[in-house]
Amino acid sequence: MRPTRRVDTDAVVVGAGPNGLAAALALAREGFRVTVLEAADEPGGGTRTYEDPAVPGLLHDHCSAVHPMGVSSPFLRRLPLERYGLRWVHPEVPLVHPLDDAPAAVMHRDLSATLADLGPDAALWERVFGHPARHIDALTESLLGPHLRLPRHPLVLARNGVPALLPANVVAAGFPTPRGAALFGGIAAHTIGRLEQPLTTAIALMLGATGHAYGWPFAEGGSQRIWQAMVAYLEDLGGEVVTGVHVRDFAELPRARVALFDTSPTQLARILGQRMPERARRRTERWTYGPSAYKVDLAVRGGVPWADELAHRAGTLHLGGTFEELAEAEADVVAGRLPERPFVLVAQPNVADPGREVDGIVPLWAYAHVPHGCLDDVTPAIEAQIERFAPGFGARIVARNVHTPADLEAANPNLHGGDISGGASTVRQLVARPKLSPDPYRTAVPGVYLCSASTAPAPGVHGMCGYHAARSALRVLTA
Repeated sequence: MRPTRRVDTDAVVVGAGPNGLAAALALAREGFRVTVLEAADEPGGGTRTYEDPAVPGLLHDHCSAVHPMGVSSPFLRRLPLERYGLRWVHPEVPLVHPLDDAPAAVMHRDLSATLADLGPDAALWERVFGHPARHIDALTESLLGPHLRLPRHPLVLARNGVPALLPANVVAAGFPTPRGAALFGGIAAHTIGRLEQPLTTAIALMLGATGHAYGWPFAEGGSQRIWQAMVAYLEDLGGEVVTGVHVRDFAELPRARVALFDTSPTQLARILGQRMPERARRRTERWTYGPSAYKVDLAVRGGVPWADELAHRAGTLHLGGTFEELAEAEADVVAGRLPERPFVLVAQPNVADPGREVDGIVPLWAYAHVPHGCLDDVTPAIEAQIERFAPGFGARIVARNVHTPADLEAANPNLHGGDISGGASTVRQLVARPKLSPDPYRTAVPGVYLCSASTAPAPGVHGMCGYHAARSALRVLTA
């Protein structure tokens, strides 16, 4: 990263998260000069990693840890990031969903192994995930972009489009046993919304199919390896990233032909000020933010004593009990109520990356879905959910690092009120992200583009929001 700012450039990108860096790379690969400005002391946004203050050398991922959409991204897969140190590492088991009164439900990377484990639930699992897993590349190329466009693979999209529109609770009701319904529901709950809402099956379909086709891997050495590889490649292409630059007004930007913002719509409206037309400003004011994440990074001596043996080999665990329980918890957080037992997502990086262990102490990544801007202390509830499926867990905790919704926003302003999705996952905002248009990235201000997770296709470390925004900006740069 260069210490000085370039006086002028072809393109300036505000925000060095995965989408901002993807936008910069897409433009730099076309031969344009790109400057990326980042307010934080280091790039990365949601892919930053930090050292535990109490356990030197123990690394925690600040926001994202598991990257199914990163390894499968149509854009990131085309980049030579492995040359710059990015290596994907896979746990033996991608996902385990423990249950109180039954064996844990398991999603293996191998579809046939999952079907064999699910028994009576296998037929529906195959109907939901089989075809999209076998056609995942065509599906991601069709879905990971502007929603209002002609699909590149219409037959594949048509085959999977109707089931994707269904609410998750409708699909879950078709599973013969609670195991299949719970496993499906935990994946659908990544929507962070009501599971009786349309399109929640679409989220499950993409994540589950990607898990079978590509796995749910970690970046070896922490999520920081993703941004480090992207920045190194960008610099080799002649681009630059300047940190510690907090852009508050559009006039502060260096001269450039186009400007792309890896920010929330709210932040962009503030930066543009009176340059934004009134109608566009009103649309921005209608953009709403959803439930939050409450995150606890734990240092655990000897690992978590899971009651289910397969859980020890899982990279990711969904702690929410039955489908009915987790659906109720998700409905509560949308309604602004903190559940007694919130849905908790857990990742065990050391299972795939043994180098993350330090002197017998392992990092444990955990967060709960909570109401927007939640002020409650949710740490006891998160640890109780883990203890529920791993008796004796609490006695193994060496250190804990708590990140409230306010802390998450302070570290990354894109996480408005702790919303890690870039906006509430309502039907309107899932479809019109942030507006229903063949080019949702172009703003009402000429030459200005939005490229954050608040744009299509959806949040996640895949860079596709940035890539498509850059494709839109290229129309100006190549004119």
